[in-house]
Amino acid sequence: MVRSHDYFTYILASKIGGTLYVGVTNDLIRRVSEHREGTASRFTAKYGVHRLVFFEHHTSVDQAIAREKQIKRWKRAWKIQLIEARNPNWDDLYPALA
Repeated sequence: MVRSHDYFTYILASKIGGTLYVGVTNDLIRRVSEHREGTASRFTAKYGVHRLVFFEHHTSVDQAIAREKQIKRWKRAWKIQLIEARNPNWDDLYPALA
């Protein structure tokens, strides 16, 4: 029996148009909280990247990882288009989740 689970591909930003970070997790609220506390990644802690500006839900970890890798290979302009298609003001989506 195959059970579906929740996995997320997400993008964090330091500010509008700022430094971007692409990640994957099975617990979006926990992971973004760790980024905000500075414990999840040296990169996000160093550059102040903690604004959740985009996320996608997946039911397969393989799908989520494949999407993360795809987005990481994209040009910066394409990542910005992805963010702005759903979140044109680069609002921090975390408070609505937590």
